[in-house]
Amino acid sequence: MERILIVDDDITFALMLRTWLSKRGFEVATASTVAAARTSLADGAFSLVLCDMRLPDEDGIALLQWMAGEGFETPVIVMTSYAEIQNAVRCMKLGARDYVSKPVNPDELLKKIREALEISDGAVAAEPKPARKSTSKVSAPTGRLDYIEGRSDASRRLYEYIRLVAPTNMSVLVNGASGTGKEHVAQLIHQNSKRAGKPFVAVDCGAIPRELAASEFFGHVKGSFTGAVSDKMGAFEAADGGTLFLDEVGNLTYETQVQLLRALQERRIRPVGGNREIPVDIRLVAATNEDLEAAIARGTFRADLYHRINSFTLRVPSLRERREDIPLFADFFLDQANRELDKRIVGFEAAAVKALSAYDWPGNLRQLKNTVMSATLLAAGEYIAVSDLPREISEGSGSSAPLSLHDPVSEEEQIRRALAVAGGNKSQAAKLLGIDRKTLYNKLRLYGIE
Repeated sequence: MERILIVDDDITFALMLRTWLSKRGFEVATASTVAAARTSLADGAFSLVLCDMRLPDEDGIALLQWMAGEGFETPVIVMTSYAEIQNAVRCMKLGARDYVSKPVNPDELLKKIREALEISDGAVAAEPKPARKSTSKVSAPTGRLDYIEGRSDASRRLYEYIRLVAPTNMSVLVNGASGTGKEHVAQLIHQNSKRAGKPFVAVDCGAIPRELAASEFFGHVKGSFTGAVSDKMGAFEAADGGTLFLDEVGNLTYETQVQLLRALQERRIRPVGGNREIPVDIRLVAATNEDLEAAIARGTFRADLYHRINSFTLRVPSLRERREDIPLFADFFLDQANRELDKRIVGFEAAAVKALSAYDWPGNLRQLKNTVMSATLLAAGEYIAVSDLPREISEGSGSSAPLSLHDPVSEEEQIRRALAVAGGNKSQAAKLLGIDRKTLYNKLRLYGIE
């Protein structure tokens, strides 16, 4: 029988929780102070610790630090109010398995307990997602994604839908604004599917030249066209048995859409210049930030292809739709920035958290990640201050064009920042700057920005 230690000075709550967990097959003990919890842990083996953040003598952080120093590997779930979410994240950095907000939702708590107990039995270590290096890339079939789920209603709904559709073989259309993490969603679907041990192949449809599209998707044989100096395997064949992810599928030319539809219908492809067809077994996940139904009405996207790739639609919410997750995501990106920059920033000052949470984030998670990276680099103390944040955030602007060119003196810097936030996407950068693409291209030439 699994043994759980509840550490909470609210005697009534601890007793209710103990009774509830006992009815679900757990053996439960309680402690009302950190000192008492240390004694209990030293005297007996526990499978899990449920610890309140605020305790009479010390706090949950002190208990975690003591457990780490004593070599305890017992998983810990921290119970905390929303106002203390920053401390909860600090606990997770110190080794806590998860946290749950008070008032506690019993079903959510039970789910987290079972997940923590399963993980403690042995799990695959998380691996970082590889950076995009080319139009098409294949991810390793093993390992888990390095990510954190949000706690907002919008985030919970998104991940619930992912868990529902992932085990199926349905084609999924992931819809969301630029920077919301559509490829992350696609990889998560793959990792939780029956194809997880097979390749995940991502194709950036917006980066494929018209004349090379067929070769990119279906491969080619040596000598089939100028520049074909050797045989090449296409994305469909590379993804055989696994998942093919088409990013920004709305950018495909009409001719390529016809070729893609045929391959999806027949599940067979013919390399350019080849004389044989190759059977392929792929699960398709596509992503777009466009309104494909409007594109169909304009005649730029085929209705039959749309229905073929859209057995199930997942909408990824923008960051401003899950504003309460911003402190959590910021801390997650801070951990990444610390590792990459070899820094030791502890967290964010309260005013910085307030500024981050109030901002509208038109560039979504990508913009937040870049902002935290920049602030981590600039921070001189242990905590990121408001002064370390970009001016459009520190001054409290919630404008949909936060990087607008309001100061000619700093125009070049603003353009470079917008391009960084947009990940090099000039259309998105123009939107962030509040100008059209033609104006942006003129300014890129003016300043010699590639």
